[in-house]
Amino acid sequence: MEFLVNSQIRIILQLLLAAFLGGLIGLEREYKRKEAGLQTYSLVALGTCLFTVITFELFNFFINKEGISFDPSRIIQAIAIGIGFIGAGVIFRQPSGVVGLTTAAGLWTTAAIGITIGVNLYFLAIFATFLALLVLAGFGLLEEKIFGKD
Repeated sequence: MEFLVNSQIRIILQLLLAAFLGGLIGLEREYKRKEAGLQTYSLVALGTCLFTVITFELFNFFINKEGISFDPSRIIQAIAIGIGFIGAGVIFRQPSGVVGLTTAAGLWTTAAIGITIGVNLYFLAIFATFLALLVLAGFGLLEEKIFGKD
């Protein structure tokens, strides 16, 4: 019983971390007044973390069962495909050019961060979050200064 409680507390902490890190990226997008922001990025990280945790919990449950084939890596493939559909929905061609590519890439990266937390690679997830923030905020400033992009 104690193992189950400790396991569920760990999962709750993973979900909180995923929502928080996704939210950090979402805050940057809110600051830039993009459509997908705090809520969207938090939910993407939370959802992908939850799917990953559930998958590995099921894998551990079925690992010694005869006649059952269970490959947890399929969930990562399914998440990447699903986020690809969401990303495709935010990319638009307008007379001024294509918009939404950065949002789509940010959502894709945030999904990967959620998966990373789901497989207990916390330092890697935190590092990837700050690297994503550097790319979005830091490189965004660089683009403005050098290329005059908004």
